[in-house]
Amino acid sequence: MSSADLRRLDREIRVTAKKLEAVRRGELWPLNGRERRAMTRAVAGGAYRVARGRSAGRAEQQIESTGSAAEMRLTAELSALHAERQRIVTEAARAKAAKKSSGWW
Repeated sequence: MSSADLRRLDREIRVTAKKLEAVRRGELWPLNGRERRAMTRAVAGGAYRVARGRSAGRAEQQIESTGSAAEMRLTAELSALHAERQRIVTEAARAKAAKKSSGWW
């Protein structure tokens, strides 16, 4: 294990957690291209329907489902990063213990 790997993973964990919080606040910048297009399409369709005097219920559902899909994606990414960090730490501890046990004394 190198501390550079841990620093890189820690930075990615911080960035992903920041993105997750932004998605929970309803911000658009952390969305990927597909999610951003779906959100834009839903907002435009809902605005058109409201301008025509109709309900925007389906567009609201689409916005909610797109936001929750982005939140699930970022949560899965965050848990994968945590698991990878734990694997690296465990691997380093195992290597250190093996190195100590194979010593002269």
